[in-house]
Amino acid sequence: MKYQKIRTIIVDDEKPARDLLKRYLSEISNVELLTECTNGFEAVKAITELKPDIVILDIQMPKLTGFEVLELLDNPPVVIFSTAYDEYALKAFEVHALDYLLKPYTLERLREAFKNAEKILVGKQSYHVKNFLTDVKNHYVPLERILVKEGTKVVVIPTDEIVYIQAQDDYAAIHTGSKVHLKQQRMRELENVLDSSKFIRIHRSYILNIEYLARIELYAKDSRVAILRNGEKLPISRTGYEKLKIRL
Repeated sequence: MKYQKIRTIIVDDEKPARDLLKRYLSEISNVELLTECTNGFEAVKAITELKPDIVILDIQMPKLTGFEVLELLDNPPVVIFSTAYDEYALKAFEVHALDYLLKPYTLERLREAFKNAEKILVGKQSYHVKNFLTDVKNHYVPLERILVKEGTKVVVIPTDEIVYIQAQDDYAAIHTGSKVHLKQQRMRELENVLDSSKFIRIHRSYILNIEYLARIELYAKDSRVAILRNGEKLPISRTGYEKLKIRL
C-alpha cells in the first residue's frame, strides 16, 4: 500500500530552513504540504486542528522545543525530527526506530525519511512516540521547566518557581506561590526528571523544593512536618526524612 497524499506540516523557527524544506517537498510527488509553523505554539495548534499524517519537526526552537510540542499533543502524528545539533542524535532515536534529519541534509535523505515514515503509516512498523519522549526526558535531565495545558492555553512553569508538588489522583498539583496548576502525570515520572539536589520526595504524596523549606518540626513521636517559608506545613514520611537528612 502506498499513500496517495501524505498530509504534512513543517515546523522550524528559521525561514531559510523552511524555504529549503518546502522546495525539497515539492520534489516528492505524494506529499501535500498543509502549512508551515515558525514556533512550537503554532505547531501545537496546527497539528491539533489539521491532524497531519507527518510532521517534520525542528527540535531546538525558542518558546517550545520539538520534544515539548509532542508532550502537549494527545495523539501525536508520525514525526521526522530535524536538528542541527548532533548531540540529539542519540540512542533514543535508534531504540525507538524514529527518524531524524541532521542539518544540512539532502533531498535524497528526505525521500528516505518519508519512505521510513510511510511504513509506519501503513502499519508495517510500530510507532511509540510517547515511549520515546519518556526516554528523551531521562537523557535530558534535570528539567528546567514544566508545561501544563489549561484549556487552549499552555502554561510554562520554570522549575525554580515550584514550591512543591502534590499527588491528586491521576494528577500532580504543582504549587507555585499563590497558584496551583494541575498536570496529568505520575509523581514518579516527575520525581525522575526533576533536579534531585533540589526536589525531594518527602512523602508519597509530596515532592518538595527544599529551597522553600524553612525548618523541620517534630509533630509526634517519629512524625515530622516540613514548615515552608510561606507557613504551609507538609507531612514528612520516615523515608522522606532520611532523604532530607542527606540533602540538608
